[in-house]
Amino acid sequence: MNDYLDPINSVGMPEQIDSAIAMDLLITVKESIRNYSIALTEAASPEVRTTIRNQMEAAIDYHTEVVELMMKKKWFHPYDVSEQQMLDLKAAQTAVDIAGLDLFPANNNRKGLFPVPPQ
Repeated sequence: MNDYLDPINSVGMPEQIDSAIAMDLLITVKESIRNYSIALTEAASPEVRTTIRNQMEAAIDYHTEVVELMMKKKWFHPYDVSEQQMLDLKAAQTAVDIAGLDLFPANNNRKGLFPVPPQ
């Protein structure tokens, strides 16, 4: 990638962003399930325990939905370690590539790359 501002370099980016958001959502749901389980052991009244348990069960159902979506989109391979490893390596390489971009190039003239209305 020579020029990160060139529109051609954004091909495939929406898909990558969607998968990153989905992974972040999965991690957040897992964390909420863990927090609910801890809260459940600390709850004193039966009513509070019931409420927390119901919320935790809803979070578990939501976790299942997120995992199924990610598997359907081929963003997550929980049953195929080698496939998941390849996906993780590709994501890591993309992160390294993005980190290596010259975010402040000396030549930042983008005339001709984007259509502009006549002046």
